[in-house]
Amino acid sequence: MQYDALQTFLTAAETKNFTKTAELLHISQPSVSLHIKNLEKEFETELFVRSPKQFHITPTGEMLYYRGKQIIQIYEQTKQEILAHHHAVQGELRIGASFTIGEYILPAVLVDLQKHYPNLQLKITIGNTEEIIGSVRELNVDAGLIEGQTSDQDLIVEPFTEDQLFIVAASSHHLNSLGKVTIDDLQNQIWITREEGSGTRAYLEHVLRSLGIKVKAQHSISSSQGIKEFITEGIGISLLSESVIQRDVIQKDLSIIELKDHSFKRTLSCIYSPIMLQKQNVQTFRAELMKRC
Repeated sequence: MQYDALQTFLTAAETKNFTKTAELLHISQPSVSLHIKNLEKEFETELFVRSPKQFHITPTGEMLYYRGKQIIQIYEQTKQEILAHHHAVQGELRIGASFTIGEYILPAVLVDLQKHYPNLQLKITIGNTEEIIGSVRELNVDAGLIEGQTSDQDLIVEPFTEDQLFIVAASSHHLNSLGKVTIDDLQNQIWITREEGSGTRAYLEHVLRSLGIKVKAQHSISSSQGIKEFITEGIGISLLSESVIQRDVIQKDLSIIELKDHSFKRTLSCIYSPIMLQKQNVQTFRAELMKRC
């Protein structure tokens, strides 16, 4: 049912005159007749009785008039609420994100956010997980996106998606010839890791400890791109997020090393101070994040 047709019907029911209805709505009289005809076809009923001497609404027309008034009222109220909501979402939104999330996951979320709220000014801070937690705690950002969670009791932690990680190596690395590797195959390898404070590094070290994997050497680099460059040169292997390596694997610059009977997943979380719940911009960002991810 079209809004314009319903509005035409309500006006005609009140004026009891198609010509006057056309004048009030600034449309032609044939358009009025067409709107009414379409409604009668949709509801399979006659809405008006018209003759040279009389014009009155039918019982089913009365039913549509009663409900139609409610529909128009709800429509107008909803329209005003949405306009008010869009108007309220403006100004600055400060987001802190860990490197993996900020460089590979967050951009797609922000594209949608800007489409829906063009008056929103975004300020993005990229750092490792520990740095982002500190920024959220000190209210330097409105919300933070981190790998894993935090034990900080003063912050609200909301998981928003699950991240899968893979062991990766250069396409020429000898592990590629083994098919699915075992824990023994991974012993005494050179591992390229992120810096201290990184969620990705913390997860890798947890994996190495829990699986009892001994490391021949461990080199740290403060960017995922740097790690990939080292791996491509055959310097070592690493454990990286699927979002980080996806393009490189497609281009065959890197290869995934499958570990038999094991997969690696972690939680990505949105964190913020309880005081930030009062900010409309933060609420809007949370909703967009959960919807997108």
